[in-house]
Amino acid sequence: MAEAVLKTVPLDKARALQWLQKYGVYAGVALLLVVNAVITPHFLSAENFRTQAVQVAPVIIVALGMALVIGTEGVDLSVGAVMALAASVTALYLGYGLVPALLVVALFAAGVGLANGALVALVGVQPIVATLALMVGGRGLALVLLPQLKDLRNPQLASLGSGDVLGIPYLILIAAVLALLVAFTVRRTTFGRQLLAIGDSRPAAQLAGLPVRRVLIVVYVVSALLAAVAGVLATARLQASDPTSLGNLMELSAITAVVVGGTPLTGGRVNIAGTVAGAVLIQLLTATLIKHDLPPSWTQIAQAVVIVAAVYAARGRGKR
Repeated sequence: MAEAVLKTVPLDKARALQWLQKYGVYAGVALLLVVNAVITPHFLSAENFRTQAVQVAPVIIVALGMALVIGTEGVDLSVGAVMALAASVTALYLGYGLVPALLVVALFAAGVGLANGALVALVGVQPIVATLALMVGGRGLALVLLPQLKDLRNPQLASLGSGDVLGIPYLILIAAVLALLVAFTVRRTTFGRQLLAIGDSRPAAQLAGLPVRRVLIVVYVVSALLAAVAGVLATARLQASDPTSLGNLMELSAITAVVVGGTPLTGGRVNIAGTVAGAVLIQLLTATLIKHDLPPSWTQIAQAVVIVAAVYAARGRGKR
């Protein structure tokens, strides 16, 4: 009888841990919604939900690119700097029209992504080192191009930041479409399968004849482009370009969303739905603390606790 009990306890613990790994982020979001509905005045208003969704949209977009990079067993620390660079370039070229400005932003972002990808895939630099260099250099370039905050008065940019379709803001629609595209890419395309195979085992992927270098470069370019999209949308929403502060600590928020959402840092698997839920969880947690007049430092402490809990829950999960 005692032996049966001893066998059942570890089994139940393993099942609970497995459930937490798969559904913990969704349970966390649901718990925060219930708690805020009870203790936060006016939390259930449509305006509040709209505000929270608009604020989390850039985080979701950046986290999508980060999820792809982490899926290859890498990391991209330059995403915040790319957001700042996108803000600076937008301000400099907006006088030529929104579309030309966006094209130049895309070129700059692609250049950063190519540099990251080349360092990782061709030179063999560790992803954290390669992207750290671009994080510092990219932020520096953004400040060289635009040393200080600049107000932007452009009707097209303003419409992008505050416009909506049937009451749904453009920012939310863009984030949703990009999430669906990335999820489809990971699950249904050859590129997605190659990406996961590389994250699972790069040597095995090379022996199998997969285009490892090309896939890695494309992944880092996509991550940079998504960060640039987030930077442009944040700039449009603020109607100002501020390379000094825009994107600060965004890389940490994106990594947190990805890890909390169930994508292992060891690569080989990407959970897009979980990544979106992870970003929402972080946003709700931050909003809860702010609405109850707690200082920003508590937000960082709370994120740290969430990261540690997510990594602990992911122990032994493996790659696939």
